[in-house]
Amino acid sequence: MKKLLMAAAALLPFSTAQAEAPKPAALVADGIPPVPDDIPAAMRPYGESRSAVVQGWDASTGNLIIATRFANTAQLHAVAGPMMDRRQITFEAEPVRAHPSPVGGTLLVLKDTGGNEFFQIYRVAEGQLQLLTDGKSRNEFGAWSDDGKLVGYSSTRRNGTDTDLYVMDPLNPKSDRMVAQVAGGGWQIAGFSPDSKTALVQQYVSVQKSNLWLLDVGSGKLTPLGDHAASVSYGEAAFAPDGTIWVTSDEGSDFQRLGTIDRRTGRFTPRSTEAKWDVESFEIARDGSYVAYVLNENGSSRLKLLDPKTGAAREARNLPLGTIGGLEAGPDGRLAFSLSSAKVPTDAFTLNPASLQATRWTQSETGGLDAARNPEAELVEVKSFDGETVSGFLYRPDPKKFPGKRPLVVSIHGGPEGQYTPGFRGASNYLTNELGIAVFAPNVRGSTGFGKRFVSLDNGPFKREDSVKDIGAFLDRLQRDPRIDPKRMAVNGGSYGGYMCYASAIRYGDRLKAADCIVAISNFVTFLENTQSYRRDLRRVEYGDERDPVQRAKLTAISPLTSVNKLKIPLLVVTGSNDPRVPESEANQIVAAVRGNGGTAWHLVGKNEGHGFAKKENRDYQSWVETMFWRRYLLGQ
Repeated sequence: MKKLLMAAAALLPFSTAQAEAPKPAALVADGIPPVPDDIPAAMRPYGESRSAVVQGWDASTGNLIIATRFANTAQLHAVAGPMMDRRQITFEAEPVRAHPSPVGGTLLVLKDTGGNEFFQIYRVAEGQLQLLTDGKSRNEFGAWSDDGKLVGYSSTRRNGTDTDLYVMDPLNPKSDRMVAQVAGGGWQIAGFSPDSKTALVQQYVSVQKSNLWLLDVGSGKLTPLGDHAASVSYGEAAFAPDGTIWVTSDEGSDFQRLGTIDRRTGRFTPRSTEAKWDVESFEIARDGSYVAYVLNENGSSRLKLLDPKTGAAREARNLPLGTIGGLEAGPDGRLAFSLSSAKVPTDAFTLNPASLQATRWTQSETGGLDAARNPEAELVEVKSFDGETVSGFLYRPDPKKFPGKRPLVVSIHGGPEGQYTPGFRGASNYLTNELGIAVFAPNVRGSTGFGKRFVSLDNGPFKREDSVKDIGAFLDRLQRDPRIDPKRMAVNGGSYGGYMCYASAIRYGDRLKAADCIVAISNFVTFLENTQSYRRDLRRVEYGDERDPVQRAKLTAISPLTSVNKLKIPLLVVTGSNDPRVPESEANQIVAAVRGNGGTAWHLVGKNEGHGFAKKENRDYQSWVETMFWRRYLLGQ
């Protein structure tokens, strides 16, 4: 019997006899070869890094609530003190976001299904999630009232498109009511006045313009705050305990500044003094004693505390250089936040407002790997085709381990109203540390973080390709780098970065070996026609209006699908079937076109995913496929 089994095994092809990596059931690997099991074995430590993202404070216990992953998705955990155990609170199949009551006792969460972004609001009660919204529409949490008796949120419940404004007492779901019916998909309740009678409302129009309103919670009357005819953008807005309205605004500046806005006149008064760089977030102490804010200085964060009485600002100095977010002021005055850097996975910290002493609360696992090995980002600046300065961050492999010229992947962020900031790179560190591949993350024109002039340089269909030309300038610079191999360069990107990935593969295909394009726009017209209705008008402001014949013609002309016959390099396409932003059809049509032209197109589809893979087993498999793709088409292995 043993001899028969050995003989049968000998008849199998070698690739079959060799073990293959298991594929999650919800993934479709269309045209993708089986992943050999040496790839997941080698990458496993890099896929086991975790993060701890601050969600807020439990005012009843003083615990810090974080989101971290121990199974397949990020769930909520409570941490009682610095470096103490993480006690799991939710146990859902989908990722959740927390919104704890400011007075304690009630925890609300946001959760969707399969990445469809039709979020529902739930109350956590005895380990179960109690549904508070209708279970069908898209809902976004806005704010709690200071007394914890009211929450404000926006919902597409009425018609699937407009984000009307609602309030409810979460302990009494029957109290749920629409306060204001609005038009458009960019409305949100930002905060409540101390007496809960007035809500501060933001209306997002574009990255260059948003409006503020005051909402009478009782009558539903909306009153404009500030000059709505002006082109002004407000990033964040909130009421202080004394009723003062604090905002970040680019009024009178190229950058977002922290300041106050007069409730009667709408006049903005800047309170932060930095002449350059955006104030990208802020948080007000519950007693009003400080306003903490984060300054984004060329991608790195500086955390400051402002005394609203004196105007003096003090900077927290003993923090690792990285990116900071998730500011949450606690009941006792401590400030919680998340910090990420090349050598620090996203972890939870607190800051003592008196001493400015930072304390690390979590130390997330890095799969047993020494995070100190991870390379720091190197800032690269170049002049583009028109003299505009654009920049990005380069991660180089260890020259002792990988001497000579190294292959390079250009990795383009989405948005386009986004910015690459040098944080922890997770599984991407495998490329640099183990395969010796350099990674360059550009911030092309249209990226945020560099002022409102810069962010507007790619607006509309007639400027869109200027950002693609920026990639050419970076390639010119990197191909001259003595430690980069100009004959082994590739590109990847997601969402808008996925469009840039397709466009770069077409325009610079003679300089690139392969392209990995994720949840990507392939045709601007079909994208605008098929993206979810609640976001369609918002995207038209950025990309152009496909209903206008002139703009439609230009949108068609610049779409990758139009020039797909010029796409000659191997392509990997990653798609989420439930993606409400860039629908699956965008991937299907370009994969079919590339294959119809005789080209190579691998297509990985997540049937239980949306705009990017959120479940660990799917993310792991995606990383394995990408590594196999790079080994074959970039490294020639």
